[in-house]
Amino acid sequence: MKHLLPNICEIATLSAKKRIEKLRSEYWIGYTRAQEALSKMEELLNYPKRIRMPNMLLISPTNNGKTMIIEKFRRSHLPYTSENGEHEIIPVLKVQMPSNPSVRRFYAVIITELGVPITYNSTAQCESICIKLMKATEVKMLIIDELHNLLAGNNNIQREFLNVLRFIGNEMQIPIIGVGIKDAYLAIRTDDQLENRFEPFILPIWQNNNEFIKLLKSITMILPLKKPSQLLEAEIRSMLLSKSEGSIGEIMTILTRAASEAIISGKEFIDLEILEKTKYNSPSERRRLYESVLK
Repeated sequence: MKHLLPNICEIATLSAKKRIEKLRSEYWIGYTRAQEALSKMEELLNYPKRIRMPNMLLISPTNNGKTMIIEKFRRSHLPYTSENGEHEIIPVLKVQMPSNPSVRRFYAVIITELGVPITYNSTAQCESICIKLMKATEVKMLIIDELHNLLAGNNNIQREFLNVLRFIGNEMQIPIIGVGIKDAYLAIRTDDQLENRFEPFILPIWQNNNEFIKLLKSITMILPLKKPSQLLEAEIRSMLLSKSEGSIGEIMTILTRAASEAIISGKEFIDLEILEKTKYNSPSERRRLYESVLK
């Protein structure tokens, strides 16, 4: 099993049931654009403090690797206890923009993530304790996932949120990483000052090129199959891109299901036959199914 990474070789010796269970785990694949995103975030984390800190806007279509990247980065900078043992330091604070946003709810999300129960009623109180806690825990970077959710608010709420982002960045002198679909950029660009501070970093959908070949080579090395799969064949590459619609999350869904099919069948590798047997509906097919039910 020379086609597998050493730790995956061990998994490949397990029973079929246990291997299929392992296939449902999350796998990190360090493709070029993901590594570039991590490097950029590392650069911002170590940026010297100043009033107008540079920020980053990580943008991609749904299910195209954004969350995996920021979670990978967060896990590389986990909280730790200060040298004197008196308090916890949280270098990277990751929160999610509320689906029904208000400034108070956003501050409440930050306070809760910092481990403090919400006992403050007014927005001003929440803002004050939020900044105090962030300073006490020495937060060096704030990551806001699902930033596009702020568009769910009316124009006044959106403007208030943009002012909050500017305030936190200026008060804490830390970089802010916004994460979301293209609507996140549409929200930020309504404020000229913020647009200048947030540098877009785009994760495009996958195309049939050398980067995609490199991705498939990496995936072949982490699927616990006893024989090497035929993922690099032109017909298979085209089929994967067509079915997944270019999303890495969908590509992984197809291939993990296909790997399960290969294990159950005893074939132990993925080829065109296995892919055709694999039960999977593309995002567009799923939408059509939902729409047909709603009619």
